[in-house]
Amino acid sequence: MKFIILSFAILSSSINCFSQKTISKIAFGSCGKQYHPLPIFDVIVGHQPDLFVFLGDNIYADTDNMDTMKAKYNLLGSKPTYQNLVKNVPIIATWDDHDYGQNDIGRHYKYKKESKELFLDFFNEPANSERRKHDGIYTSYLYEFNGKKLQIILLDGRTFRDNQTPYTKELEGDKRFFYEKDFGKTLHPDSTFLGIEQWLWLEKELQKPADLRIIGSGSQFGIEYNSYESWANFPLEQQKMIDLIKKTKANGVLFLSGDVHYAEISKLSIPGMYPIYDITSSGLSSKWHFATPNNNRIEGPVMENNFGLLTIDWEHKNPVIKMEVWDINNNQRFEYSIRLDELQFK
Repeated sequence: MKFIILSFAILSSSINCFSQKTISKIAFGSCGKQYHPLPIFDVIVGHQPDLFVFLGDNIYADTDNMDTMKAKYNLLGSKPTYQNLVKNVPIIATWDDHDYGQNDIGRHYKYKKESKELFLDFFNEPANSERRKHDGIYTSYLYEFNGKKLQIILLDGRTFRDNQTPYTKELEGDKRFFYEKDFGKTLHPDSTFLGIEQWLWLEKELQKPADLRIIGSGSQFGIEYNSYESWANFPLEQQKMIDLIKKTKANGVLFLSGDVHYAEISKLSIPGMYPIYDITSSGLSSKWHFATPNNNRIEGPVMENNFGLLTIDWEHKNPVIKMEVWDINNNQRFEYSIRLDELQFK
C-alpha cells in the first residue's frame, strides 16, 4: 500500500542546511484527526507561509496494528485540503503520542521502530537521511539567507521518554485544578524525557551559530505543572534543558508546542538568562472544553480549531518576531511581538 500524497514540496532533513529564499513566515499546528475534512489547511495556505511545522498528533493512530496506522496516514494524505497544503507549502514534522502509537505512551511502545518508518515514509524522508540511521525521529534544519541563520530543532519526546509517575495529590487543595488528574511529577534523577543520545545531539545543535532557534516539541515546555502531559511532569529534565541553554550560551531559543487542543503563549522567566516563550497551537481539528490553569500564560487560551503563525521581520538589525494564532474562520485571535535581542544573554 503506497501513501497517496504529493511530495515535491516537502523539505528533506537529509540536507540539514538550506540556502534559499528568506524564511520569514512559519505556520504550525498539531492534533488533526485523519477522518476530519481539515478545512483549516486551506486557511493556512491562504496566509502563504514559507514553511509549515507539524508538531504531533498529525494523525490519531492509537494502535498496535501497523496496517491500521498506514491506512490512517493514507486517509490524511488523500484529503484535498492536505494535498492543497502539500502543493503550496513546504512541510517538516515531529510526532506526539497518537501518531507515535498510543495515548500518553513513551519508550515502552513496542512498535516504535515500525511506526517511525511509517512516519518518515509519509513525510517523504529520503532513504539516506540521518534521521533514518538513529533511533527516534529528532532532527534539525538550518536555513541561511542574507547573512541570517534560522535553526529549527524538532525534538522526539516519545521514543526515549520514561513512564510517567501516577498522580499523587501534588495539587491537593488548589481549587483551580478542579478536573480529574493523570500524572504526578517524576523526580527520580535517572528518569529521562529525551534520552542520553538525544540530549548529546541537542547540545551539539545548540552550539551551532544561529540568529533564531525554534525548538519544536509535541509536549508543552513553558507551562505550569497541571498533572496532564508536559515537560513540567519531568521538572529535572525541564531544568536540564534550561541549564543546557545556559551552558551553550544559545541565544534566540523559542519553543513551539502542541498537544492540548487549545492555543496559548506561555512565558517562563528564568534567573540568569532571557525568558523562554512557548507558543502552543492545537488543534487543527481537535477541541477541548477547558484550558488548564497556567500562571505562565500571557496570551490565550483559544479553544476553537486554530493554527499558529510566526513572522520574523529579518529586514531590521534587531528583527521583530510576531507570534499569532488564527482560528478556523480566519480570525486572528491573538498577537504578541518581541525583538530578537530579548532572546539573548546579556
